[in-house]
Amino acid sequence: MYRYVDLGLMGTRNHNLLEKLKRNTKAQHIRKNKKKLGRSIEERPKEVENRQEFGHWEADLVVGQKSGNDQVLLTLVERKSREYWMLPIKNCHADFVMEAFHVLQKTYSEHFNQVFKTITIDNSSGFSRLSELEELTETLVFYTHPYTSCEKGTNERHNGIIRRFIPKGKRISDFDVDYIADIEIWCNSLPRKILNYRTPDEVFEDELDLIYRQTAS
Repeated sequence: MYRYVDLGLMGTRNHNLLEKLKRNTKAQHIRKNKKKLGRSIEERPKEVENRQEFGHWEADLVVGQKSGNDQVLLTLVERKSREYWMLPIKNCHADFVMEAFHVLQKTYSEHFNQVFKTITIDNSSGFSRLSELEELTETLVFYTHPYTSCEKGTNERHNGIIRRFIPKGKRISDFDVDYIADIEIWCNSLPRKILNYRTPDEVFEDELDLIYRQTAS
């Protein structure tokens, strides 16, 4: 949980929560984006789809109250491991989103490009600057088609889970960091059938260990 420390947030503690992940997908009509912010998801490498390669992420912004004085959650999920992060940021302005990614860049340092090979996001204004990462790193940023949340469905499903603990319309600022971290810990400690009953944390840590060993050798 070093990223919480780096973001200036409090520490975390384990919390025993029980919930079952459910999948809810439905086909949507794809609209062309009139404003091109960066690379289209149509350009995304095919290996991202099969989840066999580590380092491909989906990101989103979870809003509590639609006001400029409430925090939002920057949520990220790694597609292979299903590792899920919830990062409280000041608001949904693009500058604060970029600031959070700069923190992650510093946290993973020379390993950032291997941990974050691609990031898939929507066209909301909060992500309007994220393609700038490509100027600073080797990470590729892909934008989904407008109104097509199913194109980052892994993140959407996890966001649906946390809405059971942080309901829509409730101020995110009213939930302390320990509570938010507890939800994240629970999500990543839950064995998944899709992972052969391993947890996202276990798969994620194994992938990180592999990256660090390869770098050291």
